[in-house]
Amino acid sequence: MEKLKILGIKITPAEPQELHAEITRLIAQGGPGFVLSGNIHGINLARQLRWLADFYNQADLVRVDGAGVVLGARLLGHSIPKRLTWADWGWMLADYVAEKGHSLYLLGGPEGAASESADRLKQHAPGLKILGTQHGYFAKDGPENDEIINEINNCRPDILLVGMGMPLQESWLLKNYRQMDAKIFITAGAAFEFLSGSVKRCPKWMGDLGLEWLYRLSLEPKRMAKRYLWGNTVFFFHVLKERLRFT
Repeated sequence: MEKLKILGIKITPAEPQELHAEITRLIAQGGPGFVLSGNIHGINLARQLRWLADFYNQADLVRVDGAGVVLGARLLGHSIPKRLTWADWGWMLADYVAEKGHSLYLLGGPEGAASESADRLKQHAPGLKILGTQHGYFAKDGPENDEIINEINNCRPDILLVGMGMPLQESWLLKNYRQMDAKIFITAGAAFEFLSGSVKRCPKWMGDLGLEWLYRLSLEPKRMAKRYLWGNTVFFFHVLKERLRFT
């Protein structure tokens, strides 16, 4: 599978069928395998946090999770497939996983989001094996954390989806994955909020133009302003700087 770096951070641009085939291969190997989300926010954080950069660069797959990454790659001379966000990929992944007989555990999101996502995914893909769900608002150390890990281990899922937001989900995984009986760990961000329907998807025309970030900014301006307005500016400044260095 193709690998390239944007601002020193690895991404693995691929079509959905390529990602799915690689996930099956990693499951067959017995794991642990890691599938991370490659978007502007993640790349910006990784450039600040050495441990996160190392995690990205050592991960098995870094899915292109934003139109900004696609544009950044093109500005640096790479032609890559379009973004694959959870709002789209979740349903494709459910179909594939159901067909292959892989099992899932959904961990993260606000109260009720993971369980509602599980219900909707199973309605979409009959036969999908979701072995358990748990919201993400729990103590990340101590007895409560241990109890959740024990529950996951009792289920023994092939794939653990972890949706806690960046960089908390990555930090939690690095601290705990060795204790968990799962083969593949996939970071999911706000996936369960979209898949459950609690957060509405942007209009299709905005998504097609790469403007989903603007839609999310309009919904949560205070929370998203730094991430999108400042973060996008910083990212493209460094992308253009890197492009000029090689021209």
